[in-house]
Amino acid sequence: MIAVRLPAAIEKRLDRLAKHTGRAKSYYVREALLNHLDNLEDIYIAEKRLENLRAGRSYTIPLEEVMKEHGNLES
Repeated sequence: MIAVRLPAAIEKRLDRLAKHTGRAKSYYVREALLNHLDNLEDIYIAEKRLENLRAGRSYTIPLEEVMKEHGNLES
């Protein structure tokens, strides 16, 4: 269980949507979170990897080296 305070304008939009569709407001809150959560995870993982790269804790592999080892993946 989680409680979230929403600005009045968003609450009104959510109320309107729920009334027009006959679905619960919690349905749309859950849908919005699920859709956005994937993006947030990708962003935070990418930021952490970039931080590690810049700090020298990880490295990159040139595309030419990958292609030489694994071949042309499009064929």
